[in-house]
Amino acid sequence: MKKSLLWSVTSKEDIQRHFKVNPQNGLSEGEVKRRRARYGENSIREKKRKGPAAIMLDQFKDFMVLVLLGATLISGLLEEYGDALTIIAIVILNALLGFIQEYRSERSFAALKKLSAPRGKVMRGGMLREIPAAEVVPGDIIAFEAGDRICADVRLLHAVNLQVDESPLTGESHTVEKEAAPLRAAPSSPGDALNMVFSGTMATAGNGRGVAVATGMETEMGRIATLIQDVEVHSTPLQRRLARLGKILVVSCLVLCFIVVFLGLWRGEPLYTMLMAGISLAVAAIPEGLPAIVTVALALGVQRMMKRKAIVRRLPAVESLGCATFICSDKTGTITQNKMTVKKVAAGGVSYDVSGDGYEPFGGFFRQRSQVNPLKDPDLSRVLHIAALCNNASFAYDSAKGKKTGPEIGGNPTEAALLVCAAKAGLWRRKLERDYQRIEEFPFSADKKYMSVICRHGRTIQLLVKGAPERVLAACTAVMEGGKVIRLDDGRRRQILSQIERMAADALRTIAVAERTLSNYHSGMKREDVEKELVFCGFYGLMDPPRPRIHEAIRRCRKAGIRIVMITGDHRNTALAIARQLNILQPGGKALTGGELDEMSEAELSHCIENVQVYARVNPEHKLRIVRCLKNKGHIVAMTGDGVNDAPAVKEADIGIAMGLTGTDVTKEAASLVLSDDNFNTIVAAVEEGRSIYDNIRKFIRFLLGCNFGEILVMLLAMLAGLPLPLRPIQILWVNLVTDGLPAMALGVDPTGDDTMLRPPRSPSEGVFARGLWVKILSRGFLIGITTLLVFAYSLSNYESLIYAQTMALSTLVATQLIHVFECRSEYLPFWEINLKQNVFLVLAVLVSSILMLVIIYHPALQQVFQTVPLYGKDWALVLAASFFPYVARYLFASLESVFRQGRATA
Repeated sequence: MKKSLLWSVTSKEDIQRHFKVNPQNGLSEGEVKRRRARYGENSIREKKRKGPAAIMLDQFKDFMVLVLLGATLISGLLEEYGDALTIIAIVILNALLGFIQEYRSERSFAALKKLSAPRGKVMRGGMLREIPAAEVVPGDIIAFEAGDRICADVRLLHAVNLQVDESPLTGESHTVEKEAAPLRAAPSSPGDALNMVFSGTMATAGNGRGVAVATGMETEMGRIATLIQDVEVHSTPLQRRLARLGKILVVSCLVLCFIVVFLGLWRGEPLYTMLMAGISLAVAAIPEGLPAIVTVALALGVQRMMKRKAIVRRLPAVESLGCATFICSDKTGTITQNKMTVKKVAAGGVSYDVSGDGYEPFGGFFRQRSQVNPLKDPDLSRVLHIAALCNNASFAYDSAKGKKTGPEIGGNPTEAALLVCAAKAGLWRRKLERDYQRIEEFPFSADKKYMSVICRHGRTIQLLVKGAPERVLAACTAVMEGGKVIRLDDGRRRQILSQIERMAADALRTIAVAERTLSNYHSGMKREDVEKELVFCGFYGLMDPPRPRIHEAIRRCRKAGIRIVMITGDHRNTALAIARQLNILQPGGKALTGGELDEMSEAELSHCIENVQVYARVNPEHKLRIVRCLKNKGHIVAMTGDGVNDAPAVKEADIGIAMGLTGTDVTKEAASLVLSDDNFNTIVAAVEEGRSIYDNIRKFIRFLLGCNFGEILVMLLAMLAGLPLPLRPIQILWVNLVTDGLPAMALGVDPTGDDTMLRPPRSPSEGVFARGLWVKILSRGFLIGITTLLVFAYSLSNYESLIYAQTMALSTLVATQLIHVFECRSEYLPFWEINLKQNVFLVLAVLVSSILMLVIIYHPALQQVFQTVPLYGKDWALVLAASFFPYVARYLFASLESVFRQGRATA
């Protein structure tokens, strides 16, 4: 039996004494440091990651590198030691470039894994705080609710309707009901320990609190790191398509290389020369690194997304982001700041204004601009009492020698705002709980939309309720006015609903409170038996300000062809008022409530869903229905969620988005994207980065395949034309290193273009070579090959020096490719219209490649190795003129064609 199971038969008091912890205050920071030094981190020892040495060694296992090493062996056996040394040097340089790429990818995914690590809620210094699970120590007071992953083995001190999914531990699919009472006998297995919850299991209903009795490797189940920390890095559909394409291109290139070798031998070229030429051409031309390049682009893009607060959990979502046509976003905390402030309180039929902002407990209560004492008004006082007691948030406000240190809140922001409002009246929950002892709690549920607690006050037992006004009001049969309880007739009910609607129309979120005295209460009563015949006491109006720059984010989405849908549990009027303020609700746009959704058939919803821009009073089941309906209409849907019941909709969406701050672990695991700041602006940033990543992959492919095609073409056409080899084998390998190395890598960090969010979403069925990319690749490769061959033929015929002509061909090929890399930055603009300062890395890469090219032409020792001769000014003039001509001619032709079309249109 594990040591942690023995705590199940220990009393609560003995556990608290053993771990020296007070459940109300938790551990102090000093004690936490001492225990962490003693017990270590609350994490599982993972298998050793691949180190730099292993990554470097992997570079020499590539098939094409092995081919080159074979060529080195052949050169050595034939006593061509210069060629052998040069090939080895090129292999090492290529390995260094590959190492840099893979190492950066590994670091990106390691950082992603760290950001996706689990978290837990602990009581520290009297405040409930959310911390990384690795920082939990034995003796910590841990709190959890439905949707939370348990981060340690915990002996329960308190449990309210707590149910836990222990399937990761026991394999049983059914949930287990938990209780806090000690067991009479030690359990034989974790499944029998009903007063304990275990690391890695999931709370599915209710809430609980307890003492961490085991952490890290001492827990009953040492798998928390793999349950949540593992980020899925499976290949994306694009990577798989390119891997298949790569195999086809490999076969095609090998066939063409064989043809080149055969033609050379047929014409009488030496066997060694043609063998080396064929190997070099194959190595240079075969795009064996195509899938790897995509991985690098994804890794670098994911890293950029992390910096913008968007954590990718599933790489295929990166591709989907560029196709998103609908973003269905929660209002609270995503579109708004989730910094609730009570602005109005209605009690006894009277509306009061509340001054003060944020979580500062300073402000007053005003009736028609006259300040009132809330504690002298029985109706208002009762409303404040109920909201403070029927509450699970924590709020503290400290001052030191008259200097305030600011408020500190924990838990739900709406509940915290109600505590702050009560504190403005001098009502602090900790003091109130001395007179009101909580006996039982019925937690908030998406179905009921309210929560309730049962408290003992003196000799009376009271039920206190807080939640959605219309749901609370529906359970009421009486109302409190003037300190008296009177019957709630239809007239008063309509009057209250009218007040609620007016407050909601001012963009205020409304929360109602009610109560009931329980004369025949006994332990074990069902919720349905007590939450009825309530006395309606009043309601609150809370303001949640929009996030900064939210208007700009919504405007950018519209320009990008993405439709925004706001989803909220608020009153319809509140939702409409906020949607109009933020310009989400457009002319002709519709709003639906959850009740209206329930009454609509699938056909009716499908008919109108594309025009619905606001959903109010919806539950998680409605979200799932909205996602499915939009997907059936052919849309790519992004859906946000935070609660445990949101997980099905988040998982169903093409891009499931979980809230990093307020989201439950269940939802985070179902999501493909996690927002570490719960901000709508981050969703827009993620879409922009997703589009940019896809654009950069296309840039990679365009450059890589265009250059490779040009290299094959110049060799093949030379053989067919009966010309000598335009490039020596060593030169071909050098071109591959210089052009396909640094410049290609620099394209991977190309920043987001100015037009990225001005284009409509691409179709999910669109291939990577769509929009004429194949034409661009083949046409540019053809021009690169033809230009190089013409310069070679011209130089050979005029100077009758093969080495000189090959040096000219080499210079022309490199120059055209280095110019082409700038052209690949945009599919719509000529390269001279693109801001070079946006990608300094590319400019530096081209400069380094150019310098390396000049070194092998002018350094005497390297001239012997690469068989080059110095070039003069007129030579470089010809090389540059020939290199630039295809690009200038293309854009001149395009401009003339545009003018001609405009002329025809005008005529």
